Amino acid sequence: MDAVRALAGTSPVAVLAEAFAAAGHELALVGGPVRDALLGRPVTDLDFTTSARPEETRAILDAVADTVWDVGRDFGTIAARVHGETVEVTTYRAEIYRDDSRKPEVSYGDTIEGDLLRRDFTINALALMLPGLRLVDVSGGVEDLLAGRIRTPASPESSFTDDPLRMLRAARFAAQLGFAVVPETLGAIVRLADRLDIISAERIRDELVKLLAADDPVPGIRILVDTGLAERFLPELTALVETQDDHGRHKDVYEHSLTVLRQAVELERARRDPGAPAAPDTVLRLAALLHDIGKPATRRFERGGVTFHHHDVVGAKLAKKRLRELRFDNATVKQVARLIELHLRFFGYGEQQWTDSAVRRYVRDAGDELERLHILTRADVTTRNRRKAERLEHAYDDIERRIAELAAAEELAAVRPELDGQRIMAILGIPPGPLVGRAYKHLLEVRLDEGPIGEEAAEARLRAWYAEQTEGRER
Repeated sequence: MDAVRALAGTSPVAVLAEAFAAAGHELALVGGPVRDALLGRPVTDLDFTTSARPEETRAILDAVADTVWDVGRDFGTIAARVHGETVEVTTYRAEIYRDDSRKPEVSYGDTIEGDLLRRDFTINALALMLPGLRLVDVSGGVEDLLAGRIRTPASPESSFTDDPLRMLRAARFAAQLGFAVVPETLGAIVRLADRLDIISAERIRDELVKLLAADDPVPGIRILVDTGLAERFLPELTALVETQDDHGRHKDVYEHSLTVLRQAVELERARRDPGAPAAPDTVLRLAALLHDIGKPATRRFERGGVTFHHHDVVGAKLAKKRLRELRFDNATVKQVARLIELHLRFFGYGEQQWTDSAVRRYVRDAGDELERLHILTRADVTTRNRRKAERLEHAYDDIERRIAELAAAEELAAVRPELDGQRIMAILGIPPGPLVGRAYKHLLEVRLDEGPIGEEAAEARLRAWYAEQTEGRER
């Protein structure tokens, strides 16, 4: 309880406790901050619940906060900045979903006990009443924290019927906290998985992103697949379970993908620059999870073996379609798809030494995703053959070394011809149009093949190329 008392003494909490008490309303820290303080985890969000109605909450916050805004007045939540911290204050409530509705119906409650009983899991149904520091636990949440288990305060059927998104939250908390979902709760998820269909794509996306942000997302992903939840919004992942790789002698593609995800997370942390923000890389983790989703559609049985020709290209298209349906932003969709499309590019390098031209093209094609591609490609090595794994590791060490050397000599990260479009038009005396683009592409190929050649040589090569184009037209 020492961490909980320390949290209650911080300036935003103490200020709000005093303000709501002076107005004659109950106030409590609730859910995540209480749970995390009891577990000794960092507290990142300050969530409060109160007996005050939203308009009363707004009036109290206006008097003590720097800024106040509505997060969802219809849901009873008002947010504010108090002493530099963002807080959210929600009126005691109960909410349910209609069978055909994507939005909950909200009714306000009168007691903290009633509010806690409607919450998702017992470990989140904990409240610290302020300013008296009385811990309210109506459903055995403290015992479940100690036992490392996830269960609902009420019956799981009623809880998941009230808010189907809670099924995804069970998987997320299992990943974040390393807790086990109790069998009764898992069984209810299996039976009610199709209830997830009434939840908006945006809310599902947000829960998936939070799950992937865990230090080890794999246990949560397993719950999504095993219970049938993934089938509702990410069926390409479920399809991997039965797809065998490497003539059936290797892990199935699903297990391989989970291993790649786990290894990518480990490499992401290991390669992060000291002092850099520790925010999880959602793009990298999505790409790692989905990099082989093109395999089921491309699987062919040939000459007694299994092939997955072009699964990289097919997988990129599938990922793009699915992520758009989940309402990911355009940049994320494009980046994930590009990484999936490129994830096989390296694997010919270990068999034959690439020319400098091939290395330049590898960097050019990866663009801003080069560092992520480094991680994804390394994580994609899951072979049990130690000699093969070491050979691939050394090969990738070598390509990164060559990229660094070429980059230092040639400013490789910004590979472009010595002449831009304006110079091309001036030298050739031509107007804007497709011919300028073809000329630029020709000079870029020269740059990639030969490295920097200087403006004078580039102009000579341009004039020679243009002369060939002109002769071809005259014939």
